[in-house]
Amino acid sequence: MCTLVFLVVNIFCAVRRSLPHFLWLNNNSMKKIFFLIALLWGIQGFSQVQQVNLTASGLTCSMCSKAIYKALTALSFVKQVQPDIERSSYAITFKENAQPDFDAIANAVTGAGFSVAKLQATINFSGEQVQNDTHLKVNNETFHFLHVSERKLNGATTVTLVDKNFVTAKEFKKYSQYTTMKCYPTGVMESCCTKKDGKAGERIYHVTI
Repeated sequence: MCTLVFLVVNIFCAVRRSLPHFLWLNNNSMKKIFFLIALLWGIQGFSQVQQVNLTASGLTCSMCSKAIYKALTALSFVKQVQPDIERSSYAITFKENAQPDFDAIANAVTGAGFSVAKLQATINFSGEQVQNDTHLKVNNETFHFLHVSERKLNGATTVTLVDKNFVTAKEFKKYSQYTTMKCYPTGVMESCCTKKDGKAGERIYHVTI
């Protein structure tokens, strides 16, 4: 996207120079055009959560599924929930410009009397580089990548949350071997996290691909 923006700017400038001087746009018009281009770049290049797929455990009947469905649809940032009763799973989409809250989703499930077996988020990335222990901001939330080889993320990518309350104790212990950073056991920013990642005590989600 960055390359495309610079290409558009260069073409625009070349065309402008080829025109007679009296046809040139004034400085204010030029500033507005460049502002719109920059705005477009920012919108297109912003990583954001598109959807969450949640699998619940402890369900025994269709009434259980309905209880979770009701709890999830009551969340203010949720637009739609599509349940799959046979798999005890729920595809969750969000309202436009809403801030998804993974803890609120998990609390809604536990509040209905069940637990989260797995939570996967589909995120639209825009060329971010990650590897094990990378911290990355998405929708104003910080994600800490675990057990991930070095790669560049582009387009829709599914990540799995591996924090407490999102995986079994066995799975949590498994992923703890891939980092020595203190933020994984606590789920909040610790001294191991840099200032650019956020403030101490802020929530941090741990994910794998």
